[in-house]
Amino acid sequence: MVGQKNVYQFDGYYYPDMSDADLAAIRERKLREFQRKIGTKESKPEVISSEEALKRIFKDRAWEVFNTANQQFPEAMSKVKDVLVKLASSGRLTAVTGEELFHFLRKLGFDVRLNTKINYASHGQSKSLEEKVKEELRKT
Repeated sequence: MVGQKNVYQFDGYYYPDMSDADLAAIRERKLREFQRKIGTKESKPEVISSEEALKRIFKDRAWEVFNTANQQFPEAMSKVKDVLVKLASSGRLTAVTGEELFHFLRKLGFDVRLNTKINYASHGQSKSLEEKVKEELRKT
C-alpha cells in the first residue's frame, strides 16, 4: 500500500486518499499531545527545603558569610534567604561563593563584619599578626 499515490502511513496505520492538510492536522494534534505529556512531567516541581536549596548553590565559605550575616541582620537575611531559595529552585542561580555573597550583601547595604585572623610564619613557627607586632614592640 505504501508507495501508491495518496496513501500514507502514519502512527502505524494506513491513510488512503488523505490530503496534505489532513496529515498536517494529525501531526499537529499528535505534537500537542506529546508536548502536553512532556509538560506535565516537567511541571511537577521537585519539593526541597530551603536549607537543601542553599546547600546546592553555596560554595566555599558562603555558609560562613551567610550565618554571620544572619546573626547580625536576622530580619533582612530572612528575606535575602527567600530570594536566594527562589532563584536556586528556578535554576537561575547555580553557585554562590562566600566572596560573591559578601559583595552582594555589601551592595545591599549590609556591612557584614567577619572575624578575620592573620597568621605570620617565621622560623617554622606560626604566630598571629597581633603576637608578632607585640613581639616587635617589646624589642624596641
